[in-house]
Amino acid sequence: MIWIRGGRVIDPKSGRDQRADIVLEGSRIAQILWKEEGREEEAAKGIASCSYAKIIDASGLVVAPGLVDVHVHFRDPGFIYKEDIFTGAAAAAKGGFTTVVCMANTNPKIDNVETLKEVLEKGKKTPIHVLACGAVSMGFGGKELTDMEALKEAGAVGFTDDGIPLTDGRFVKQAMEAAARLGLPISLHEEEPAFIAQNGINHGKVSEKLGIIGSPSLAEDSLVARDCMIALHTQAAVEIQHISSKNAVAAVRMAKALGANLWAEVTPHHFTLTEEAIEKHGSLAKMNPPLRKEEDRQALIAGLKDGTIAIIATDHAPHSREEKEKPLMDSPSGIIGLETSLALGLRELVHKGHLSLVELMQKMSLNPAQLYQLDKGRLEEGAPADLVIFNEHEVWKAESFISKASNSPFLGETFEGKVKMTICGGKVVYQDKEYSG
Repeated sequence: MIWIRGGRVIDPKSGRDQRADIVLEGSRIAQILWKEEGREEEAAKGIASCSYAKIIDASGLVVAPGLVDVHVHFRDPGFIYKEDIFTGAAAAAKGGFTTVVCMANTNPKIDNVETLKEVLEKGKKTPIHVLACGAVSMGFGGKELTDMEALKEAGAVGFTDDGIPLTDGRFVKQAMEAAARLGLPISLHEEEPAFIAQNGINHGKVSEKLGIIGSPSLAEDSLVARDCMIALHTQAAVEIQHISSKNAVAAVRMAKALGANLWAEVTPHHFTLTEEAIEKHGSLAKMNPPLRKEEDRQALIAGLKDGTIAIIATDHAPHSREEKEKPLMDSPSGIIGLETSLALGLRELVHKGHLSLVELMQKMSLNPAQLYQLDKGRLEEGAPADLVIFNEHEVWKAESFISKASNSPFLGETFEGKVKMTICGGKVVYQDKEYSG
């Protein structure tokens, strides 16, 4: 058994935020002693009388459910020079994540049971929960549905062609209907290629300085608006991935009010940075969809505050140094994010008064788990022993990463809020070297 003593415990399911002791037994939470209950002294004696394999002093620290990231690229199989399932899982654990959902754009793509099983089997050998989506279309071609039922039976938790938009509205309707029949979510990358001259950079003042056209928000807005209405019609559980524009947020807000089962996802880099980051960081700030204007960033934060945006996910997208050092328009889009995500959420949302800690944990653990129907994201007796322990105010510098990749505009930046320990399945899977526990 493990005894976690004296932490500030956050349970996003009940909304509880107060000091407590937590006892872990095996892979479950055996007991939570909330400090303001009248039986505190008696129960504390009962806890203290037991024998523990480990006692963790969490005084002055936050104890929350292990984070759940529903949008990661571990590049395995096919691109393991960028990342693999084992290094990706290690980066996740360092960032406080105990569950991740891998995207299907591997090589070969996860459009077949064999590749899905390969990913899941490797995932079982890591210290965290590594899950995966199956592809929506064969070969990401957007024309022929995969055998979604077989993929579900083999362990797929949802479906996505992330990285490639589905441009055929009739096909999208067919895919949503199939996903709804199977009771699994479908996640959509929303960028209409017809409106994009060069992707990865917003069409705006920075692109004009660079002498390129870039990617206007219209590319995102048009597909989001279409798919919001198809989602309303089909009643499928639909996730709008890495939302970035103010009009897309407004479209989701309207469709949810009409009754659509929509889940919007935002990345830390989109609610932190704007298109101006391209001038400072070059290709390290290039991503799809691109960083947009300040008014868009503010709309994302407003969407988080009012519940329009339910999920924070990293879109962890590793690339090699050589790839990212190519000329701007030749370099690939995407950045890593697992090791800086919580710190950015704390700095940009909690410390600036936009969200409470409970609300941040809802976006980073409970809501992602609910989308994928996972028994995660809560701290209560009988719940899984998946937890993150962090210092909300500890200052640290992102000097290096556990990930194979370092393609991040936040490399070298100073943060406030640091993961001290990650526990998954009742086992310590990451511990900060400066934290004795």
